[in-house]
Amino acid sequence: MIIVTGAVGFIGSCLIKRLNEDNFNAIVAVDKFENIEKSKNLVGLKIQEKVDRDLFFLWLDKNHELVEFIFHIGARTDTTEFDTVLLDRLNTNYTKSIWKKCCEYQLPLVYASSAATYGLGENGYDDDESKIHLLKPLNPYGQSKQDFDVWALDQKDKPLFWAGLKFFNVYGPNEYHKGRMASVIWHAYNQIQKTGKMKLFKSHHGDYKDGEQMRDFVYVMDVTEVCIFLMYHRKDSGIYNLGSGTARSFNDLAKAVFTTLKKPVDIEYVDTPLDIRDKYQYFTEAKVRKLREVGFKNKFTSIEDGVLAYINSIRVDSDH
Repeated sequence: MIIVTGAVGFIGSCLIKRLNEDNFNAIVAVDKFENIEKSKNLVGLKIQEKVDRDLFFLWLDKNHELVEFIFHIGARTDTTEFDTVLLDRLNTNYTKSIWKKCCEYQLPLVYASSAATYGLGENGYDDDESKIHLLKPLNPYGQSKQDFDVWALDQKDKPLFWAGLKFFNVYGPNEYHKGRMASVIWHAYNQIQKTGKMKLFKSHHGDYKDGEQMRDFVYVMDVTEVCIFLMYHRKDSGIYNLGSGTARSFNDLAKAVFTTLKKPVDIEYVDTPLDIRDKYQYFTEAKVRKLREVGFKNKFTSIEDGVLAYINSIRVDSDH
């Protein structure tokens, strides 16, 4: 059995689909299954059992001998969440409990960290583990991920194999339920379809023109390929960046959406809200050298190709 937590979510459901493609069908999906709309992400996937998040550890104690691998993708991912007690419980402490069970039962583990741990990037975007304790996240969500990364590195007892993946700006199918936390591509598609134009934040930084703020956008299918690689690889434990390795501007992204929709480019620049202006990231770019050095050779999808594939998948879903 392969366990995927956060199974009904964006990345978790895409990972199950990818596992099914390699004929891994004994999947244990762990999540809260109360949201009917969100649970549509699992339609058509081969899953052996669904386990409620709050009952998972009891289930694992009874069934650990049947488990081959754990992907812990589930988390509270809202970057605007300021309930630190909630974030500690669902992100930091829940992941600590999974880690301890993996140590106890000798289970390999891949868990989701986040590029939100890098904050404004004042210490760069290098996944050098000797520098991770220096990172300064900008919000409680990022801090919850940072707290676990630091804790994991400090542990004497570790799973036989483990990897923490610092996801950068992931986009792709199955994120429709995320609301304002969905990718800019999702919002661009909907805005352009409705109004014919796209709104982007103005720059309030002298080194960047409007729309030239840059992010490392990574297609979710590339994320799942890295997860599959690590499941087979099972050595070189550690924390890894998971981005495309190439920063692209929001203008580039918007133009890719307009091009895919065969509409003229019409971008309106609006002020960045004051409540996030001083915490706004103007540049992120994953250093992926470490991932390459352990043998991951796949090429990452360009924004242009990723947007085309993503929007085509949205169209197919709409037709159905």
